[in-house]
Order: sequence, then C-alpha cells, then structure tokens
Amino acid sequence: MSYPGASLAMSLEKTKSNVFFRLLRLFTVIYPGEIIKAALLFLNSFLIMFAYYQIKPVREGLLLARHSAEIKSYLAIPQALILIFVVKAFARIASRYPRQLLITYVTLFCISNLILFNLLNWAGISVAVMGIVFFIWIGMYNWFIPAQFWGFANDIYSEDEGKRLFPMIGFGATLGAVLGPPVAKKLIPHFGSYGMMLVTSAILAVCILLTWVIHKRDLFEDRLRASAGKAEVERKKKIKEQPLDKKGGFRLIFQSRYLLLIACVIGLYNFINSLGELIFSILQQKIALRVLGTTTSGGMELQNYIAQAFAGYQGLANLLAMLIQLFLVSRIFRWVGISGALLFLPMIALGGYGYAAFGASLLFMKWIKSVENGTDYSLMKTARAALFLITKREEKYKAQMAIETFFVRAGDALQAIVVWVGTTYLALSVERFAIINVIGVVVWIFLTLLVIREYKKRKALAISSSSP
Repeated sequence: MSYPGASLAMSLEKTKSNVFFRLLRLFTVIYPGEIIKAALLFLNSFLIMFAYYQIKPVREGLLLARHSAEIKSYLAIPQALILIFVVKAFARIASRYPRQLLITYVTLFCISNLILFNLLNWAGISVAVMGIVFFIWIGMYNWFIPAQFWGFANDIYSEDEGKRLFPMIGFGATLGAVLGPPVAKKLIPHFGSYGMMLVTSAILAVCILLTWVIHKRDLFEDRLRASAGKAEVERKKKIKEQPLDKKGGFRLIFQSRYLLLIACVIGLYNFINSLGELIFSILQQKIALRVLGTTTSGGMELQNYIAQAFAGYQGLANLLAMLIQLFLVSRIFRWVGISGALLFLPMIALGGYGYAAFGASLLFMKWIKSVENGTDYSLMKTARAALFLITKREEKYKAQMAIETFFVRAGDALQAIVVWVGTTYLALSVERFAIINVIGVVVWIFLTLLVIREYKKRKALAISSSSP
C-alpha cells in the first residue's frame, strides 16, 4: 500500500544511500550487508589507537626527563626477553579460551597494569625508575593489543573481504592516531602522566564491550548467509568459538618459510625505524635542554615540554597517515595488490635516510620520520595485516602475535647493540647512523621480494586446493 509522498521518501532515501556509498568509496569497495560489522571494527580500531596515543607521549616524558635518549635503545633488550614468555603465555591462553574471552582477559590484564602504575606512583616510586618500567611495558603493549585486534579481524573475514575492507578498518586506527596526540597534548597539563593512564584504561574497557558486540554480529551474519541449513551455521559457530590448538607462536613461525620471512622483514624494519627514532630523540632532547636549561633536568617542566613536543611530532605523522589511508591505500591495493604495497615504505625510507646521511636537523628529521611513520601506520600496517588473510586460524592469532611483538622487539634489541657500539666505541654521529639505516633498507627490499614470492605461492596453492 502506498501513501502520499511515499515515492518522494523512497527517492530521498535512495539519494542518501548513494551519497553514503560514494563517501565509503574513498576507503574501498563495500556492500550494504557488510556495513555494520565493518563499522564496529572501524570504531574498535579507532579506540585502540586513540587510547594508545594518550599514553605514548607520557612514555617519552617520563623517560627522557631523567635519562638520555640512548637508553631507549637499550631497553629493547629486556622487552625482547620478556616477550618470549609473554608470547608463550598468550599461546596457552588462546588454546584454552575462545577468541572473545581471549581478547577480554588480555585487555583486562593491560587495564590492571595501568592502574598498578598509578598505585606505584602514589607509593613514591621515583621518576627515574617509573620511566624505565613504563617504557618497557608500553613497548610491549603498543604491539600486543593491535596484533590481537588484527588477528580477530583476520579470523572474521575471508581474503577477498579483507582486501576490500581492511583499508576502511585500518582508517579507524589511523584516525585514532591523528586525533589522539592533539587531545593528549591538551589533557597532559591537566591530568598529568599518571592520570592519562587511567584515561586509556577507561577506553580499553569500551574496546572489550565492542569485541563482544562484533563477535555476536559475526555469528548473526553467518546465520543470515547460511544456505546449507542449521547444521552449517552451528559448524561455523563451533569453529569460531573454539580455542586454538596447542601449537605455540614460535613453533608455527619456524615451521613456515612464509611466516619466517615476514618475521625477518618486520624485525629488520623495526630496527630501521627505531634507529630513526633515536636520531630524532637525540636532537629533540638537545633542543629541550637548550630551551629550558640543563638545570631543569628531571623536572616536571622538562617532562611536559618533551611530551608535548613528541605529541606534536606524532600528530603530524598521524595526519599524513590519515590522508594516505583515506585516499591511497585501497587504490594501491587495487592497482598493485598486497605484494606491490609492501614495497612503497622501503623505497620512501631509502630516499629519506639517504638524504639524512648528508645532514640531519631536528626539523628535517621530524619530516623524515613523519612521512615514514605515516606510511607505516597506514599502508604498511594494512598490508602486513592482509598477509595473514591466507593463513590458518592459529597463525592469524599466535604467529601474528609473536611476529608483531617478539620479532619487532628483537629488531629493537639489535638496534640497541648497534647504538651501544656506535656511541661507546665508534662515536658515530646521527649522519653515520643514517648510513646504517640505508644499508638496512637495501636488505629490507631484498627480503620483501622473497615474502612476495612466498605469498604468491601460498595464494596459488589455496586457489588450486579450493577448486573442484
């Protein structure tokens, strides 16, 4: 039955829908039935990254207020050692609990840690100690929680869906990274370093709730799409809610040439990125002490100055990441695929550090690192996550977690050794460190080509095995 104005209402609704889908095409190709779940994952990724950027500048302020910038490199060694046990513990938990409970328990553990840091501060633990402890902790947290999220997203989507929708979901993380630093810059003077930890705790609690909503939505969509009846729906539900097998993350990696090459690439890149961060930190600390004077060393004024400076630098990198994610990532995926997308960042890094080798000012390094990090946070992270779309469930969670935590920090640990030798025995300048990065990028490009070859082999094998 029609009513007066019904055709006009339908026309308006259709127009609104067309406008909405035109907006979504900025990210990728998406179909109406995919919107709700993708939007929830978008929001979840946004909140995870937004929460992280409330405490990332706090890390710099607490550490650099009482320690030299070089110590950031050395702290990667205890991080890597601790992560061996953390990855093993995660694998055991994943073998006992379904995905929604796994994510809940791990996130609750992180929340309890942030509350504990506040209690330690109230107990009078010194800034020198807290700066080191918190730096070690956040160096594991900032890879652990996102890796867990992308394992969840990989478990939800097929390869075709993931290639289309990951750019949109990744934009949520990029947007959170863009909005996080300016908000942190405003909140730090009012809440202080430890108050910002409680802000992050509250946001993580919301992320737990979203995980459950997304999980239920995924099961609901399986029921809607089911064509083989109730038995098929129950089979899919059982698979998605059952714990993983008992294989550990390290074992999965060393049994697969594909996963091992990915681990090597990510570890090497983090070596390069961390060495670049060290160069920037040295220059930033010198400027801060020059502006405020050496007598302020360790004081709250210096902590806040450095934290706000890093928030501004991180904000620039994240703004570039948002623009790349918004306008380029989905298009690059369509033009050159996941394989081609992996080569963009090493080419950018090669040019940036090659130029820095001839002279590195604070402003110049700020832009080099901003472009590098902006590409990493958008294109590179989306491509890295998409590499696991063709892997098994255990590899999506356990292997990806091990790669994105231990192997990342192993790269940092290697960088720490290079920094120690370079500063203690060789007295290397920031330009010499840039030259080391240039050499590292050349190796990175070679390993990436090997990853691309293995990815194509795996994809071809998956297609041949699925064909009748």
